[in-house]
Amino acid sequence: MAAQRTAGHRLAGQAGQPGHKYVYAFAEGNKDLKDLLGGKGANLAEMTNLGLPVPPGFTITTEACQAYLATGREPDGLAAQIADHLAALERAMGRRLGDPQDPLLVSVRSGAKFSMPGMMETVLNVGLNDRSVVGLAAQAGGGPGGAATGRDAGGAADGAGPDGAASGGGERFAWDSYRRLIQMFGKTVCEVPGEEFEHALDAAKRAKGVTSDLDLTADDLRELVGAYKKVFATHTGRDFPQDPREQLDLAIRAVFGSWNAERAVLYRRQERIPADLGTAVNVVAMVFGNLGPDSGTGVAFTRDPATGNQGIYGDYLANAQGEDVVAGIRNTVPLQELARIDRRSYDHLLDFMARLERHYRDLCDIEFTIERGKLWMLQTRVGKRTAAAAFVIAGQLVDEGLIDLDEALHRVTGAQLAQLMFPRFQLDHGIDAVATGVGASPGAASGKVVFTSARAVELAGEGEPVILVRRETNPDDLNGMIAARGILTSRGGKTSHAAVVARGMGKTCVSGADEIDVNVPQRRFTVAGQTVTEGDVVSVDGTTGKVYLGEVPVMPSEVVRYFEGDVDPERSDDALVRAVHRIMTHADARRRLAVRTNADTGADAARARRFGAEGIGLCRTEHMFLGDRRELVERLILARTDTERADALAALLPLQRADFEEIFREMAGQPVTVRLIDPPLHEFLPPLEQLAVDVAVAQERGEDVAREEALLAAVRRMHEENPMLGLRGVRLGLVIPGLFAMQVRAITEAAVTVTRAGSVARPEIMVPLVGAVQELETVRAEAEKIIAEVVGESGVEVLIGTMIEVPRAALTAGQIAEAAQFFSFGTNDLTQMGWGFSRDDVEGAFFWRYLELGIFGISPFESIDRDGVGRLVRIAAEEGRAARPDLKLGICGEHGGDPDSVHFFHDVGLDYVSCSPFRVPVARLEAGRAVVSSEGSDSR
Repeated sequence: MAAQRTAGHRLAGQAGQPGHKYVYAFAEGNKDLKDLLGGKGANLAEMTNLGLPVPPGFTITTEACQAYLATGREPDGLAAQIADHLAALERAMGRRLGDPQDPLLVSVRSGAKFSMPGMMETVLNVGLNDRSVVGLAAQAGGGPGGAATGRDAGGAADGAGPDGAASGGGERFAWDSYRRLIQMFGKTVCEVPGEEFEHALDAAKRAKGVTSDLDLTADDLRELVGAYKKVFATHTGRDFPQDPREQLDLAIRAVFGSWNAERAVLYRRQERIPADLGTAVNVVAMVFGNLGPDSGTGVAFTRDPATGNQGIYGDYLANAQGEDVVAGIRNTVPLQELARIDRRSYDHLLDFMARLERHYRDLCDIEFTIERGKLWMLQTRVGKRTAAAAFVIAGQLVDEGLIDLDEALHRVTGAQLAQLMFPRFQLDHGIDAVATGVGASPGAASGKVVFTSARAVELAGEGEPVILVRRETNPDDLNGMIAARGILTSRGGKTSHAAVVARGMGKTCVSGADEIDVNVPQRRFTVAGQTVTEGDVVSVDGTTGKVYLGEVPVMPSEVVRYFEGDVDPERSDDALVRAVHRIMTHADARRRLAVRTNADTGADAARARRFGAEGIGLCRTEHMFLGDRRELVERLILARTDTERADALAALLPLQRADFEEIFREMAGQPVTVRLIDPPLHEFLPPLEQLAVDVAVAQERGEDVAREEALLAAVRRMHEENPMLGLRGVRLGLVIPGLFAMQVRAITEAAVTVTRAGSVARPEIMVPLVGAVQELETVRAEAEKIIAEVVGESGVEVLIGTMIEVPRAALTAGQIAEAAQFFSFGTNDLTQMGWGFSRDDVEGAFFWRYLELGIFGISPFESIDRDGVGRLVRIAAEEGRAARPDLKLGICGEHGGDPDSVHFFHDVGLDYVSCSPFRVPVARLEAGRAVVSSEGSDSR
């Protein structure tokens, strides 16, 4: 897919043709070019244009990546454009790439439109070889002011020793950087197994008698470089490339290719990121945070990404490089410590943070490096945040006048609101925490401990809740992180890989719980003198950072208590509750779509009303026939005479009437759409095979089986190979005389009873599974006679409509609308019939493969298939309204609570969506957001 053209895109020709611009200097871009330059490149350009200290560099566009992935080669003209921009970078830095005397080094990093932390590749220290490593050593040994290089935050970990250049000087630093280049280049570019380099490193430490990389001297690292070269040559059949431009070109291609790496594909699928965007590539002059105690690296947030609280949040490591922070392999100090370590850089950083937040009008996530007292800004982006922080920050920014309420509504999502409605641990549970780490991503999660991603996936697939425990996570753990209820690491902080990815996915995470000693090979950890092995249950609190042994009881969240009416938002001291109330109030004021609920009982109806439901969009009457009433249905099915059938229906009538009276009373004048019975008959009859065996065994014993034999005969008579497409819905009502008539009478009598008692009832009778207008006309004619007879002078109005769930009904909606006062789209069945598969049979059978192949971006049962099933909905809505302008349109399938689907139904022009009670607030929020989006707020 070609990247969208936005303002500022200097188009020199069509993509793929000579003269097309594939490379942009930072000064040529801006933050609005994310489609073309990726998020990282666009924001580097924006910071450059704001005058912030950004290491010079350039960005290769997503279009170049798309062309490379489509053809397997770089597009024409790209190599020459890279050469031109590299020459300009060399002039700006006063150095040449790989110069043996004074080398320029660069990083090569991915940067897609949407943040995908750690999912794609990075290559650092590009430009080092056997000759330039000597020049780098001379540079690094020059002391403060003697190494004005440029460097990206994802660099080599543990670079210099505790005393920086003094502990081994520039020579140690240079050889350490070189061995890291070989390791990263080998693994990323040439697919050398990473463990081969790790084995060589472990061997070097054993030979030296040390356990830490920091204890290796320059001579040790020089020997390690030789060992790494042998590993590289053994696995690639060639020597490590010494030509700096060849290193650069191969690294760029590796970053392009990493767009389709397994973990990147999985992450995009999880986050619903389109697969055809491609990634940009950023080539940036390197700066180094591991040149001594006056150097360091860190990550900063302009507000707390976990809670939204204002203040200074982040992590810093002196004499270290970015990987130490983001990978969580070394524990950091709070960002405030930088004020003590380097006050001048700290003050500059605070100034830049304030400027960026005002400029982006949002929480900013910033990566920076200090190289010998010089602060470099390496990256900024609108920061990932928890669901709670999203609401709190949106409210704060409104108060500060940076955004309006429409923008605040646009910035939160229904998915985030759903997260806030999950339970939390009881405060008085009486269980003592065994460890406390960093509350990196809020939530309450209990589950069985697992230590590997594969085991997490395996147990979760068996329905077990799991907690993934690691020293630190890395991108290869993504499968397990997705499968787990919660994540616990013994290293890292709020900006470690585990924390960032967990927040993005809405997973509970506690990181940096250093009281825990994790032993992955033995699948256990020890804490407070106790050993926890795989399969034991632990509980983690992502808000407080506390870790508990065993399962901790949970309680409703404050947000659910607010929706239940137990919390007064005007008096609450909870900033989250106040923010949710304010944004929900605005969403209700803005939305056009009404929101109803799917409810079959008075209790469900009452809860849905408390959650803001404006009626019932689906009351499934077949649910009322289960349990003790199943026998009455069997009597109805087995009836051989009109008298037997009438007796069975007469027994069911008062039970149905009582059900509807309760529901009408709870809904207090709101509309209630009652679907006439729509079960596949097998749901009410014993399985044919089991019943046949039971009858045969009873006959062998000489027992009286007359009733069972009659039931078996009926089951055989009605047995269907595919009951979901058989005798159900309107067909059942037409085949079993009196069934629908009994239900219509029960509904109408209940409505009249409730109305005469002083309340109001607004019943809507929905005929299911109609495929031809003649079916609806037949049922309606009988229903109208009963309604007229029962209603009398009560003033009750009963609407009659149908459920559009058969493709033919959607395609003949103009005809059906002539006999219907409303349509309600049953998108579950419409999806099954539109795609031609049964949900129960196929989701576990092949959906995983369809998702893997990209045939599905997401299950069509989870989010509406806009192009296929959605088109049927659109056709039916347009043709139905053309035939009957006052036709009421709604949707009652599960899609009614899916955020993306709600936007589609708004666009199609439906009147309401209906969903489960718990999803009602989500649908309300998204219905408001749909208005804001349709008016163009998402382009502001």
